Amino acid sequence: MAKREYRVNVYESQDLQDDVVARVRYNQDLDYWDGNNNTNGGIGMHKGITKLKDGRYVIIIGSQWQGAKDYAYIVSAEEALQEILKSDNGQLLDTKKFVELKKLYEATMVGEEEDED
Repeated sequence: MAKREYRVNVYESQDLQDDVVARVRYNQDLDYWDGNNNTNGGIGMHKGITKLKDGRYVIIIGSQWQGAKDYAYIVSAEEALQEILKSDNGQLLDTKKFVELKKLYEATMVGEEEDED
């Protein structure tokens, strides 16, 4: 089964001892090209993002390492926005799912000063 076709457990925090609060489809939407591979978080590591129906944001962690288990955890809107920006995948802000994050971006990011002629 391809990774995109399966679901991973979502925990309340990065502490995998917490209760599972949801299950989401695996994705690698926060990966970026490092010159050799699509990655995020180290060799063989991948990262995705999604939003639950109740409005909470989820970071998905995937690994290509044998024996490592993929998982996901809840983050705040601010953390979700930062993950998108740090991965240089700003196009995600143009999707319907992340419209709230685009508004947050527009409200909180400091713009560049314009040159005077």
